[in-house]
Amino acid sequence: MISPHTIVRVRDLANIVTVIGEAVPSLKNKGRSWVGLCPFHKEKSPSFHVNQERGFFHCFGCKESGSVIDFVMKHEGATFPEAVRSLAERFGIPVEEERPQDRGEVDRQKRLRDDLHGANAAAAVYFEQCLREHPDRAYALDELERRGLVPGSDATADEALRAFRIGYAPSGWDGLANYLRQQGISPLSGEATGLLVPRSAGAGHYDRFRHRLMFAVVDLQGRVVAFSGRALPPMPGDEPKEKPAKYINSPESPVYTKGNQLFGIFQARSGIRAAASAVLVEGNFDVVSLHARGIDHVVAPLGTAFTEDQAKLLKRFTGSVTFLFDGDFAGKKAARASRDPARQAGLSVKVATLPDGQDPDELVRTRGAASLDDLLRRAKGMLEYLLETELDATFNALNAFEKAERVDRVVKLLAEEDDPLVRSMAKAYADNLAARLDLARTSPDALATLEQKVKRALAEERRQIADQAAGDPKRARIPTRAPGAAHRQKIVGAFVDAPELLDDLSLEPVVGLLEGNSALTLLSLRQNLKLNHEGRFGIQVPEFLAGVPMELRGWLSARLAAPEHADSAAARAEVLEQGHALRGILTSQEGMATSRRMDGGDLDREMAIAEEMRARVQERHAKGRG
Repeated sequence: MISPHTIVRVRDLANIVTVIGEAVPSLKNKGRSWVGLCPFHKEKSPSFHVNQERGFFHCFGCKESGSVIDFVMKHEGATFPEAVRSLAERFGIPVEEERPQDRGEVDRQKRLRDDLHGANAAAAVYFEQCLREHPDRAYALDELERRGLVPGSDATADEALRAFRIGYAPSGWDGLANYLRQQGISPLSGEATGLLVPRSAGAGHYDRFRHRLMFAVVDLQGRVVAFSGRALPPMPGDEPKEKPAKYINSPESPVYTKGNQLFGIFQARSGIRAAASAVLVEGNFDVVSLHARGIDHVVAPLGTAFTEDQAKLLKRFTGSVTFLFDGDFAGKKAARASRDPARQAGLSVKVATLPDGQDPDELVRTRGAASLDDLLRRAKGMLEYLLETELDATFNALNAFEKAERVDRVVKLLAEEDDPLVRSMAKAYADNLAARLDLARTSPDALATLEQKVKRALAEERRQIADQAAGDPKRARIPTRAPGAAHRQKIVGAFVDAPELLDDLSLEPVVGLLEGNSALTLLSLRQNLKLNHEGRFGIQVPEFLAGVPMELRGWLSARLAAPEHADSAAARAEVLEQGHALRGILTSQEGMATSRRMDGGDLDREMAIAEEMRARVQERHAKGRG
């Protein structure tokens, strides 16, 4: 585990403007902040603020905010430890670790992973070198040419081939095994990654990938963790008895779990951020081909059905994904199976159906990228797509048993939808489909069953909503702001802009006027101040935000990234001005309360209250002058 001391040092010493500036070229200095176009959502006017003094960023558009560590996590999809280690390495900060009792085993596992990453990295270099120099590379180049991806013919294509580490595995049995040995890499490491296979008879290993076009699988840290090899036409005199598998993928290893990775996620992460969505296709070549033609927010599963872990990986970069699958039975089955993982990860899903017999690669090669853009624009919502699939034109040709099964699946789809509005809209859509297919005439029993089951499901949903509302009276109340809330907010904001004012004793009377959330916020601010390396007061931002009321964190995040006051003098003037106004409001409130107390008609009591009130007013004015 990384020590807390290291985490604090990384947060303090990693220059947030340098890190974010590489991802946000539009970042420009503006007052106490740096401002640019947000990398997390599309925008035309800059609303993304970075405060170097506090090591904090905030977007006023999409509300993303955090420290330099948070930025690396959100922008690169890294885990917390990965982000800390990456920043520490970049800025030369030693990583101290809290050593568990079984540290020997932890070190052994780390050395093993490092060795496997090293073996994969060397293999990627070998395959790339073979694509450039091997006598038999023409077979791989012909396949690339067929896809319009000839090396050296187009700058964009060359960039895509380099980004995806495309290479060639020669037909020999031990070319890679010999290369790894020359690099000082143990064959056992090659075996553990699936690059090499132990011989069944005798000692030694042979290459798993032979005479194949090679695709490197790269994780979010840019490390090669696996390979996928596509079969090539056989060489003369080397025709196999059986047709080889079209693709061979690396087996799982300590550095690779196929259900946790997406092909192209490292190369697509920036494109997904920029497009605010991702496109999921079925094949490796589809991903590379689309990237080579400027469609750079595309990824693919690695020979598996779409998993929840893959959905969560995508969710690090976007909440929206479009499945671009074939329109055949297999494509429909894949879309249906992908619904639950996407829902579990909180993804909003659309489905686009490819023309019969075409894949995305062929579509963009024959019709251009604009045709794919049009196809994606016409994508249907997942629920709409599945309903249309269940109640398509084949419905009327089914027997009674199969019709009943279809109806049950439609009801199940509607009942599983969490959003009542979406479910109601989908119900109307299903009704329209039923009308279009003339179910009332051709399948009256099926239509009646569908209507009855859906009505029951919707009635149950309405009942649950009513029960929730009845058990939560707060839903019926509209909160009101306390008198003086705006002034308290401005006072707190001024102290956040210039926290050194907390040591200004002349402002204590104003601080004494604060209460509730305002007072808690200043308390957390005071508790989380420290002198930074420049000898100035600095806020320990994560700790400060953790100590304030939840409802204020969004506003405070924005204020931390974009202070409103240029210096402490301006902030101090704001505190005094708002304190004077707040004091007047409080005096007025006390006057109204006094009036209500004097309604009883007791003259002596009224005189005592009036004297008490006069003394309070004098005291407040005296504090104001101080």
